[in-house]
Amino acid sequence: MRIDHIALWTYDLERMRNFYEKYFQVRSGEKYVNTKKNFESYFLYFDDGCRLEIMQMPGVPVSSNNVYTQFTGLVHFAIAVADKEKVNALTETLRKDGYEIVGEPRTTGDGYYESVVLDPGIG
Repeated sequence: MRIDHIALWTYDLERMRNFYEKYFQVRSGEKYVNTKKNFESYFLYFDDGCRLEIMQMPGVPVSSNNVYTQFTGLVHFAIAVADKEKVNALTETLRKDGYEIVGEPRTTGDGYYESVVLDPGIG
C-alpha cells in the first residue's frame, strides 16, 4: 500500500496551484469543476508519482487551528529537494517572494535537513 494523495482546502485555487508549480515543479492536471456543488479542484503531480489535491468551495469554514502551535490532524507534509544547497536556495527564494518562513534551514534530530514555509492556502 501507499498514500495516493493528500488533499488541501484553499480560498485561492489558482494562487495555490501556481505556488506548487513554480517552487516545487509539480505538473497540474486539468481543473475539475462540479457546478452542482460549486466545487473546483486540481491534482498536482510530483515526479515520483505522489499527488496533492487542492480544492476550493464556498462555505468551507476557516480552520480554527493556529499555524504557530501544535494541534491534532495533518500538521505538515514534506517535499524532498536535491540537497542542502537547494533547501537553502529555495528557502531564500520563497522568503524573497513574500512567503512566511516559520522554520529556518536546519538539520533535525532525526537527520533531515529542512526548512518550513507556510503555503498561500493558509486562511
